[in-house]
Amino acid sequence: MDSRNRCPVINFDHNSQEHSADPVASYRKVRQNERVAWTEAHGGYWVLSDYDSVFEAARDDETFSSARNEYGGEGLSVVIPKTPMHFHIPIELDPPEFRKYRKIVNPITAPAAVERMKALVDRHTAGFIDSVIEDGQCDLTSVIAVPSIVTVDWLGLDLADWKRYSHAHHQALAGIPGSDDYRHAMEVDFPYLGDRMRETIRARRENPTDDIISYLVQQEVDGRPLNDFEMYSIVDLLLAGGVGTTASLVSQALVWLAEHPAVRQRLIDDPSLMDHAVEEFLRYFSPTQALARTVTKDTDFQGCPMKKGDRVLLSWSSANRDEKLFENPDEIDIERWPNRHTAFGIGVHRCAGSHLGRYMSKTLISQILERMPDYEVDFSALERYPHQGTNMGWQRIPATYTPGPRVLSDYTLY
Repeated sequence: MDSRNRCPVINFDHNSQEHSADPVASYRKVRQNERVAWTEAHGGYWVLSDYDSVFEAARDDETFSSARNEYGGEGLSVVIPKTPMHFHIPIELDPPEFRKYRKIVNPITAPAAVERMKALVDRHTAGFIDSVIEDGQCDLTSVIAVPSIVTVDWLGLDLADWKRYSHAHHQALAGIPGSDDYRHAMEVDFPYLGDRMRETIRARRENPTDDIISYLVQQEVDGRPLNDFEMYSIVDLLLAGGVGTTASLVSQALVWLAEHPAVRQRLIDDPSLMDHAVEEFLRYFSPTQALARTVTKDTDFQGCPMKKGDRVLLSWSSANRDEKLFENPDEIDIERWPNRHTAFGIGVHRCAGSHLGRYMSKTLISQILERMPDYEVDFSALERYPHQGTNMGWQRIPATYTPGPRVLSDYTLY
């Protein structure tokens, strides 16, 4: 896109290897110099990096649309570049249509619903730790895959497929386009899993059970039952949200705690600190780094002339390091409060799964600190996500610890 009349133009690409090497410094440079800027990468897009601009745009759905449209090519509208995924409801809708579907999702992700899920989360967490606790060594990412199996179990999908769901969605947002793993996810895994999801939806229409898909097939919008397209779109979004972000957060928190044993010991000695610690980890690590919008009309935003169809990147992670709002933003303070972070987004599109994400994060970190309190990470063998434009985290965390006993006798690890 022509960069004339843009202000200012920067050399920036949040999908590049240069950015992935140090996203914090990359965003800091934009935030401290331009705040709002245009880049020619991926056909051109605006970068919003400070808290005020991100906050304003995220709350203005009339100007900054989440809807899937022709601008920026085909695919998921809320990432740049768009990735080839099925339409997602309600994240790819704007008000008022958005609210019809969010009203359906809210009851299954509300605090009361999460309260009912705690036993499920606790059991899977204990079972995953059991699978490695006697060995004295493991890749911690095998333990923190718990959110993937919890989400698959909660929805009512086949638990035997949980690893495949997790891998495919990880590649969609954190893999390198064109790589063998990415192509396999797009060309093999997603078509297979899509068929399996549709089979499950059909089966629940005929014989509802006690799971989320059974709940959804009984819901209505505009006085009619959800159709198959809508059902798939909602289920696929819930799945995508559940299998990635929490594991991303926990992976980063565990590595940081290994680097800061005094803080780790404080959390072991005083578990009451964990709630505020999780909020600080959310601010500091921002597992979902940024999401995109599309400008719906010519407008002047923060002194920059935006045109209809322009793509815009809202950087939650950069807003969470804004020096104007957070004291010592590049330091973790597990007692920071209040904590007005943007990790779950802002506005009507704020993450519906925030309560569940918090509980899974707290449970994973707490159980690991309780049962593996002396874990040591092999920092020389750590492996980051290869692409950290949307999700950030570690995909390999080799660790050793004092072996311990299992706590479950009836858990099957799929």
